Amino acid sequence: MKTNITDVLTIENMTTERQIHPELHEFRSKLGSFPLTGIAPFTLHFENRENKRLHILGETDVTAAVPCDRCLEDVPVLIHLAIERIIPIGETDGEDEAEDIGFLAGTWLDADRLIHDQILENWPMKVLCSEDCKGICKKCGTNLNHGSCLCDRTEPDPRMAAIQDIFNQFKEV
Repeated sequence: MKTNITDVLTIENMTTERQIHPELHEFRSKLGSFPLTGIAPFTLHFENRENKRLHILGETDVTAAVPCDRCLEDVPVLIHLAIERIIPIGETDGEDEAEDIGFLAGTWLDADRLIHDQILENWPMKVLCSEDCKGICKKCGTNLNHGSCLCDRTEPDPRMAAIQDIFNQFKEV
């Protein structure tokens, strides 16, 4: 959703709020595409500080369906977004460090891009369906949380690899 913020950018010390209705239905990144199953309308607060800085504040919660890192089952993940951006307006005197403002084009604010950037910053490092998730079988791909498989899952000791090679050389064909 795009919203015009010309009034805030042009009137010194103006403060306003806008109701934002996100149109974002999925989150895409280099990790893949993840459906957003819950994102509610929320309020963004805009403040022009002496025609030098635009202060943007807002909070919302987003729920994304993310695969478990062990068993690959989709897990609903709640991501709290606390939006706080300070953007220089007009000419800067060099003391402000400009941030990436790809969500602001002229006087139009792209709320979906702002939300996307916030999700990217708050994306969880690891997602598990439960702490005791058993994962999937490395050989047949069975989800071990739903049952076991008949695969041999014994892992040979890597320190014994040299001895195992000797036994393999003298096996009868």
